[in-house]
Amino acid sequence: MDDKTKVDEKLTILAVDDSSISLATIEQEFKGTYEVVALNSGTRALQYLKQQPKPDLILLDIQMAPKDGIETLSEIREMEKCAEIPVIMLTSQSEKQTIFESSKLGIKDYVLKPFKTQDLHDRIERVLKAEMEKRLENR
Repeated sequence: MDDKTKVDEKLTILAVDDSSISLATIEQEFKGTYEVVALNSGTRALQYLKQQPKPDLILLDIQMAPKDGIETLSEIREMEKCAEIPVIMLTSQSEKQTIFESSKLGIKDYVLKPFKTQDLHDRIERVLKAEMEKRLENR
C-alpha cells in the first residue's frame, strides 16, 4: 500500500488494555475518526503486530498481566517493522520510575487513567500530526 492510498483511509489506532471499560470507551469515542483495533493483552498485541499491517498509533496500558505495558513495548521496539510506531502509554500510575522506563522506550506521551476523552483526543491528534510532519520531512 502506498502513501497516497493510506491518506484516503482512516488512520489505525491499536488500543491495548486489560480493562474492558477502557477499551469500550476508546472504541466508542474514536471509531468514527479512526480505525480502532482493541486488544486486551500485550501478548495479543504482539501477535497482531506480527500478522497485520502496522497501526499508525498504539495506546498501551502499563498495568496488565501477565505481560505489562513496559514488557510489551520493549518487544514492540525490537520488531523491525514496528520500532517507530508512536506510542501513548495509559496508566493509573504516576510513579516517576514507570514513566521514565516508558520514556526510554520512546513513548510520545502518557495519559493518566481514568482519562478524559477530550484530553486523549488532543494528545492523539498532536502525536499523529507530528508523525505526519516527520514523514513529510523525510521524503
